[in-house]
Amino acid sequence: MPELRVGPQCFNAASGSNLLDALLAGGVALPYSCRAGSCHACLVRCLRGEPLDDKPEALDPSRREQGWRLACQCRLVDDLQLEVFDPRRDGLPALVDSCSWLSADVLRLRLVAQRPLRYRAGQHLVLWTDSGVARPYSLASLPGEDPWLEFHLDCGRPGAFSDAARRLAPGDSLRLGELRGGALHYDPDWQARPLWLLAAGTGLAPLYGVLREALRQDHQGSIRLIHLAHDASGHYLAEALAALAAVHPQVQVELITAAELPAAMAELRLVSRQTLALLCGQPESVDTFARRLYLAGIPRNQVFADLFLPHAR
Repeated sequence: MPELRVGPQCFNAASGSNLLDALLAGGVALPYSCRAGSCHACLVRCLRGEPLDDKPEALDPSRREQGWRLACQCRLVDDLQLEVFDPRRDGLPALVDSCSWLSADVLRLRLVAQRPLRYRAGQHLVLWTDSGVARPYSLASLPGEDPWLEFHLDCGRPGAFSDAARRLAPGDSLRLGELRGGALHYDPDWQARPLWLLAAGTGLAPLYGVLREALRQDHQGSIRLIHLAHDASGHYLAEALAALAAVHPQVQVELITAAELPAAMAELRLVSRQTLALLCGQPESVDTFARRLYLAGIPRNQVFADLFLPHAR
C-alpha cells in the first residue's frame, strides 16, 4: 500500500484510490468543493513521488511544472510526499473594499488585491477565508476599468463560505487562489456576430462582465441577454442591465422567472447561423438552455457554457 506523507502526518492508503478521499480518510484538513477538477480548492503540491492524474488539462501548465495537482482528479500508485495549498503562504492577499446586498440572497463582494491581478472578463477565482474555507466564484468586474474584483455570491442557502461572507466587512482580509479561464470570454473576432447570453441566478455575474467587455470593444452585432430567476425579486441587476440597454441599442435584455421559462424557451428563434451563445448557471438550467439552443439550430461548437457545480458533500 502506498505511503502518504503530509507534513508530520504519515499513513498508508490503497493503491488506485482517489487521492482526495485518501487524504480526508487520513485526517488531512484539505478543502474541496466540486470534485470535478473545476473549483481548484483541493490543490496539493507533490514534493516526492507522482500520482496518476486523470485530468492534467485542468491545471495550467506552469502550475503543473511547480508540482501542483488537483487531489480530486488523482489516484495513488506510489508513495507520495505532499504539501497542501496554504492560502497564507500561496494565496494572493486581498482586502474587502465593500459588501452590499443586491437582493435578499445576492451579496456583492468587492475586493482589492495586494498587487494587480491580470484577468479576462468571464474568468473565476478561488476565494479563501482566513479560517481556510475555499469556494470558487466568477468575476463580474471588468478588467482595466473597475478598480476592484467584483463577485456576486448566492447566499440564499447555508454554506461554509456564504455563512462567512455574510459577516465580512470593509477592511477584512481574504486570500485569492487559482485564477481559472472558464469557457466564457469575449473574442474580438466576434464583433459582427449576434451574441446570446443566457444566465440563471448568479450565473449572470460572468456574463455581465462579458457583456461589458463586448460593448467596450464596440461590438457591432446584436446582443440578447436572458436572465432566469426563481421569481422577479431575483433579477438583481435589472437596473444596471436596463441602463446598458438604454445606451446601446443593439442590446436586448429579457428577465424571465422559472414559471415563464418554458414559454420563453419555446419562443427562441434563430435569426442568423452565425449566432454565438454563452451560458452560465446551475447544471439543470444550463442543460435546459443548451437543449433549446440545439433545437433552435445553433451549432454545438458555437455554444460556450460554464456550470456552477453544487458543493460536494
